[in-house]
Amino acid sequence: MSNCSSCPSSKSCNKEKSTCGVKNNPKNKISKIIGVMSGKGGVGKSTTSALIAKNLRKQGYKVGILDADITGPSIPRLLGVSNSRAKTINGELHPVISEDNIKVMSLNLLIESEDQPVIWRGAMISNAVKQFYTDVIWGELDYLVIDMPPGTGDVALTVMQSIPINGIVMISVPQDMVSMIVSKAVNMVRKMNIDIIGVVENMSYIICPDCGKKIQIFNGQNSRDFLDELSLNLLGSLPMNSEIGNVTLGIYEENSDNVEGLFNPIVKNMLDSLNEIENKKCIVTTL
Repeated sequence: MSNCSSCPSSKSCNKEKSTCGVKNNPKNKISKIIGVMSGKGGVGKSTTSALIAKNLRKQGYKVGILDADITGPSIPRLLGVSNSRAKTINGELHPVISEDNIKVMSLNLLIESEDQPVIWRGAMISNAVKQFYTDVIWGELDYLVIDMPPGTGDVALTVMQSIPINGIVMISVPQDMVSMIVSKAVNMVRKMNIDIIGVVENMSYIICPDCGKKIQIFNGQNSRDFLDELSLNLLGSLPMNSEIGNVTLGIYEENSDNVEGLFNPIVKNMLDSLNEIENKKCIVTTL
């Protein structure tokens, strides 16, 4: 049985009390939980998750990131903690803390080698994700970012049913095939009665190195139609460039001003949209 009164997100949770599967760790106080999701892999979901976390931390927020992509975890590399290991202290599991003071939990931080495969069935993977939320000592966080696996499988379902997510950021690229697959994920989120904060469109354009003009790689009209048909809010568009794509190589630190210039408006739009969602819930509750 869930204990909604002690849940850190009880005031903003949109789940029915009888169906919420959350088990709260009394040592954790998490104000907002944001899921980052995509319909398919290879669209930059994990990179975007890491950069959202970095941007929030840069603004002074207390941030954690939960790597729920159990079979393809990449968050430790993206945040520069792949050589670290999570520690158990007095029977409690503590996350790794990155150089920029982001708390990180991933399966790769628990196994001996990051290239060791995880050959688990769905139930074991789902249980691991739940334990990353309930058993890890996250402490006090303003935002917990959950990097979800691509698609609409067991883990995505577990996260949505078991963790009090305040909203989902969807990652897409402006291609017809990808838009069709992402729409499945969008419809799944809505069927689970979880709010979609908005869409980040990755690999949207390139910048001409000579004239600085934006060049659309794919058909932009199809992208606009996709957003309109599903009533989705575009949080921002990202170019295809090495400064974003090679975060793992430390290029973010070398070009942080450029990357932050791209992500500042996206994160601002994300927070504004999240606040708008919360305000609407407050109005409905008052009525």
